[in-house]
Amino acid sequence: MRSYRILPALMLGALALSLAGCSNEAEASETPESDAGIAVQVTAVESGDMASENRVSGRVSSDNEQSIYISQAAKCTAVYVRAGDTVAAGDKLCTLDMAATIASYDAASTAYNAAAQSYSDQSAVFDAQIAMYEKNLSDLQALYEIGAASQMEIDNAELSLMSAQATRNSTLAQLEATMKNSESQLEQLSGVLENVDHDGNVTAPIAGTVASLSAEKDAYVSASMPVAVIVGEGGMEVTAAVSESLVTRINSGDTAEVSVSAAGQSFEATVRSVDRTANAQTRLYNVTLTVPDGVAGLLSGMSADVHFLTDVKHNALMVPTEAILTGGDAQYVFVAEDGTARYVEVTTGLTGSGVTEIVSGLSEGDQVVTVGQTYLADGDAVRIVEPEA
Repeated sequence: MRSYRILPALMLGALALSLAGCSNEAEASETPESDAGIAVQVTAVESGDMASENRVSGRVSSDNEQSIYISQAAKCTAVYVRAGDTVAAGDKLCTLDMAATIASYDAASTAYNAAAQSYSDQSAVFDAQIAMYEKNLSDLQALYEIGAASQMEIDNAELSLMSAQATRNSTLAQLEATMKNSESQLEQLSGVLENVDHDGNVTAPIAGTVASLSAEKDAYVSASMPVAVIVGEGGMEVTAAVSESLVTRINSGDTAEVSVSAAGQSFEATVRSVDRTANAQTRLYNVTLTVPDGVAGLLSGMSADVHFLTDVKHNALMVPTEAILTGGDAQYVFVAEDGTARYVEVTTGLTGSGVTEIVSGLSEGDQVVTVGQTYLADGDAVRIVEPEA
């Protein structure tokens, strides 16, 4: 009978021990979690060189490139080259039907030459007449001194001289007006035929490669786009348009990082020139950069990403930009110290390459929270964890 009494007692004891063990395990699992704090990642404040980043779009071109335009639409009657061909200076690119314009130019040239010759001839005749009247007056004045001529004769001579001078001035003014009018017409037509010879041929102004050609036989060539673009021998350049706030911080000799994705190239280019007058339409300023020798695969017209670094500072304190939070008018970070998050207001400066300059509020070596900071309040317990590999 005793054996039956002992067994229930032993079973009850084992059950109590089991429950106590479970309770202890639960408490053990809860205690580290409550003591650990909020998991964060940190980065030490560092000092170094940094600069403000400014990214703009640009265009690749040759520094020896010429575009050929015409001033009026014309029909193309023949094409002699294709894009990609190599040409010498003076080679024919295409022929345009400019017969009427050329005829007008010839007529204007003849009219101008005739007007100029008439002006020159009449001027010579009048100069001779004026010289004769001036000599006659001078002779009479000499005779008057010795009593051999009268005052009336001198007065008549002066009147004749003045009349001849007035006639000369009036006639030459009319001839000059005619000549100027003919010259204006000639200059206007010369502009139309600036890149076209007397037979209507458009010729290459420089030796090089035909980068583009818009002329097609029996089609009209527009005055709004170049007939052809010739790229001569020489280096390449990148032109970027920048805002008025940036142009004042860029100078000749500065460098910029340039990326041309179409050619798979990234390189450092040097600023060659900076326009000080804005484009009338875009209100932007052109900055031209020289591409270093050895950069292959670039073609005129390719798009470029230009990265200017300005306002360079040395030994600046900096933190990752994402560590900085904003609340109201203040910027702040959280610094991890002895397992506690400390709220610190900061004053920032330059921003670039994913980092921001800290002007005040932090010291080099401070452990700034970069992950988990948005969940923190001043005084929260934190535990630092390493980023996953």
